[in-house]
Amino acid sequence: MAERDDPGTIGRRVQRLRVERGLTQRQVAEPAYTPAYISTLEAGRVRPSDDALRHLAERLGVGFEELATGRPARLATDLRLRLTEAQRTLATGEAEAAAEQYAALLAEAREHQLVEAEADALLGLGECGIDTGELTAARRCFEQAEQVLTAADAPLPARVPALRGRAVSHYLAGELRYAVYLLESTLDELNRGGLHDPDALLLLYASVIGPYMDMGAQARAAQAAEYALALAPQAGDPALVARMHRSVARTLLAEGRIAEADVSLAKAAELYRQLQIRTELANCHWMRGYVHAQNGDLESAEVELREARAMLTAQRAALYTSQVVVELADVLHRRGKSDEAAALLHEVLSDLSPERGALHSAAAHRLLGIIAEDARDTETAEEHYVRALSLLERAGAAGDLADLCRLLGDLLRRTGRVEAALDAYRTGLGHRTAPGTTTLGPAPAQPPL
Repeated sequence: MAERDDPGTIGRRVQRLRVERGLTQRQVAEPAYTPAYISTLEAGRVRPSDDALRHLAERLGVGFEELATGRPARLATDLRLRLTEAQRTLATGEAEAAAEQYAALLAEAREHQLVEAEADALLGLGECGIDTGELTAARRCFEQAEQVLTAADAPLPARVPALRGRAVSHYLAGELRYAVYLLESTLDELNRGGLHDPDALLLLYASVIGPYMDMGAQARAAQAAEYALALAPQAGDPALVARMHRSVARTLLAEGRIAEADVSLAKAAELYRQLQIRTELANCHWMRGYVHAQNGDLESAEVELREARAMLTAQRAALYTSQVVVELADVLHRRGKSDEAAALLHEVLSDLSPERGALHSAAAHRLLGIIAEDARDTETAEEHYVRALSLLERAGAAGDLADLCRLLGDLLRRTGRVEAALDAYRTGLGHRTAPGTTTLGPAPAQPPL
């Protein structure tokens, strides 16, 4: 709850409520206080204690918070109920509709200075921006949420969703190293500080998998995936249970049982968070698919990657889905299903742009180039490699750039353009040996599992 109003405002509120109810100062004061005290309080010359406010609230027939802050007793709980409605809308993939709900809730929370609801609304708007690809707007929302929570002295686990949101927005914009820095430094602070909040750790470990993979840090990605799966909460059907808690909360609220309604709403909100974490856990299936592919078990890899794609498609998480589709297309190509792989890649490219998913676009062009080379269509292959090179240079993905320069160099050499091939190889060597571009610092501290 925000700080109570100043004594003058509270005094005027007590007087207004007393007059509206036709009560005298003596009737409001007795038996614990004197009429003179009520007179002094109404004049704003004394700051009432919590006990005095509770006594007056009972006499005047209002809630303690309404008397202390002017907010109706049910306002905060009603806002929480509507926030869980917006969470449900987002969890079912309707990001634009959810954004409208969150924007209205944000305005209301700010009007009534409800800090926790304000932060939740900002986080929701940020998640909507991630889902729709509005990365700059999403990042601003996450930054504002973090500022609101920091000003309210919220503990680190409570700030993790905002920090993670910032990191994901940087990652999807192609800023890999900064995304990893944000996630790893937060993991370290949690683990080394003994703040072993399972939900916070799960969110961070699941979110760091993608950046690790794109940076070529497969060992760390695999370790993060195992930690995330070990931390994953066990819930049979979070959506069903969350709906039940929301219904219970409405009933309790109608009966005036606000504290009990709050408990049900907290449970519903946590379950909707778990639904959003399902999107993150899809990355773990993707990681398993990648490991199977590296080990040559392409059949198992295809199963895992199709599962990841299905989970992400159900959540309508377009950018994440694109990432998994590229991996799936690679496996399909290696299994001799090149036509299906190419169709998937062209579908991915139709949904992306250089500003939105540059790394995924580059990966799709790279693989299309390989498929074209295998089909002996060198002209198309070169076109895809050059497009991928441009996208990777913009994103600064050094390891991928070096690999792509090798592919392009080999193609140019085979078609008799030796000098152009040498230039491509030199460019690749420059990226491979650039200091600090392909290395990471020490791994984060291990959580207690």
